[in-house]
Amino acid sequence: MEKLARKLLRPGENPKEQAVRKRLGTLGSGVGVAVNLLLTAVKFFVGSVTGSVAVVSDAVNNLSDAAGSLVSLVTMRMASKPIDKEHPFGHGRAEYIGALAVGVMIIVMGVEMLKTGVASIMEPKPLALNIITFVLLVLSVLVKGGLYLFYNGVGRLIDFASLIAAAKDSLSDMLATTAVVISTVAAMFWDFPIDGIMGVLVALLVFKAGFDVVREMLDNLLGGRPDPELGREIIRRLMTYESILGTHDLLIHDYGPGRCFASIHAEVPADGDILAMHEVIDRAEQEIGTALNVPLCIHMDPIVTGDARIDAAAAHLTETLREMNGGYMLHDLRMVPGENRTNLVFDVAVPAGCREKQRIADALCAAARELDERYVCVIHFDIDFYSE
Repeated sequence: MEKLARKLLRPGENPKEQAVRKRLGTLGSGVGVAVNLLLTAVKFFVGSVTGSVAVVSDAVNNLSDAAGSLVSLVTMRMASKPIDKEHPFGHGRAEYIGALAVGVMIIVMGVEMLKTGVASIMEPKPLALNIITFVLLVLSVLVKGGLYLFYNGVGRLIDFASLIAAAKDSLSDMLATTAVVISTVAAMFWDFPIDGIMGVLVALLVFKAGFDVVREMLDNLLGGRPDPELGREIIRRLMTYESILGTHDLLIHDYGPGRCFASIHAEVPADGDILAMHEVIDRAEQEIGTALNVPLCIHMDPIVTGDARIDAAAAHLTETLREMNGGYMLHDLRMVPGENRTNLVFDVAVPAGCREKQRIADALCAAARELDERYVCVIHFDIDFYSE
């Protein structure tokens, strides 16, 4: 569906540019408001005619969806405000706050629908079904399915959190309305409070959708892990430049969709031409930053190459880490000789949450002593967020 959404782009437009995101985000949210208000009116009418609690509950849910789309519209406008003195990194996180508000609204409606469904089970009411009701409900399923595809396509194209959240809600709505259709048909042949049971199922689906949205947005606001694919792509592109031997310490700071800033250390030969390597770093910052729409700061990290003792120590310690099968990576090894000892000073990148640092340190110290009893490891552990 994202390919179809690209047809909304004008020639030469980049979907990650803020002006384009604002235009398409406004379009997506506006369509959502209009469609959900129409569905609300239709379902309230159908529910009143048939006496179906599930249909009325579904109508109320569509009303909350319209409100959610309105919140998305407002937060998109807020997020597009330019940088100012009080917000030097922009207002992009307003999109996460908007999506969080949508998620909370979904949860609240799910709770209310659950209460209504339980009440209907306790005191069931007869349902009336006719061909008009049936056709309207089926059309509602199709409309919600189309809205899901539209939201999802546009939301992922421009990385708009609120629209992606609305897409998840639309999918649950589509399943929920399908359940309503089943309950109204089953009520014709089964003298059982199926309507209330389906109402409870609808409520649980809605609640789950809201919970997922809230959890994801809280992660973003609390500084959760940025897109790992973005990190790997930055590393992949950087390693294509001449003189760059390795990378480490990549950090991506998320200030809202399309507003990430990144920093990374690039290892270069210590005996290289510093001016030439600086030109390479500058070019990489500009080219990668422009291609990925991520302002990039690269720290040039010189490492010694061609020294037999350092190369042998690095190879042996790297092999020790590889045999541990933890995805650990050694970098920035330097040798500091003394009268009675030689310090091997280096960093080891480990996955977030690693609890084996002491075991890793013990293994590396033992491996170093295999090469020379005077070797003493001085290890600094850092976090690798983007390893495979």
